[in-house]
Amino acid sequence: MTLTQLRYVITIADTGSMNEAAKALFISQPSLSQAVKELETEIGVELFKRSNRGVSVTQEGIEFLGYARQVVEQYELIESHYIERKNVKKKFGVSMQHYTFAVNAFVEMVRQFGMDEYEFAVRETKTYEVIEDVKEFRSEIGIIYINNFNQKVLTKMIKESDLEFHPILDCGVYVYLWKGHPLANKEEISIEEHMEIYEKQGMSRKDAMKQVAKDRGVSKRDIYSYLMK
Repeated sequence: MTLTQLRYVITIADTGSMNEAAKALFISQPSLSQAVKELETEIGVELFKRSNRGVSVTQEGIEFLGYARQVVEQYELIESHYIERKNVKKKFGVSMQHYTFAVNAFVEMVRQFGMDEYEFAVRETKTYEVIEDVKEFRSEIGIIYINNFNQKVLTKMIKESDLEFHPILDCGVYVYLWKGHPLANKEEISIEEHMEIYEKQGMSRKDAMKQVAKDRGVSKRDIYSYLMK
């Protein structure tokens, strides 16, 4: 049982709706439902009755909520007395690969909100680690690039992590080459051709896969899986 779970059930009881509670708590409804289910299993009590008209608190739930409100109120009193007066900064983290537009947006956000109230952090890492960071609450937001090549894999990872993906912009991928380059006149470059470029430069197959993955904004695992088909 956690303080977060107690706040969840209080909000559900106050709103009378899982949907409205999820909106108020800024989480997805599946995440909220799962948290409540885990709490009910732990304490062995059904807190809410679900119906098409929303949710209602059970008799046992009413008793539990009385205690839950007391616990949360006492915590908030302690927090306001001992923690908030120390002017502890709120943390806001973003995980992503290196995208210029995202870095610029992050800098603008810091400039707009200032450093007095928030402690901002940006972590540049691999795509699958971006998803893991948000899943494990190391970052509040993750920015990833989804294309036809990685969409199936990333969509599955996002769903399994109980996260939501919201597109923020559509962008094309551009390659800049010397006009005399053998690939300059091609409209598309296959992964095999991409690999061949680096292997001809003396790279090992492993290093070539790593560089191709970096060029395309995907993980080395994605490139490996494609080549093993």
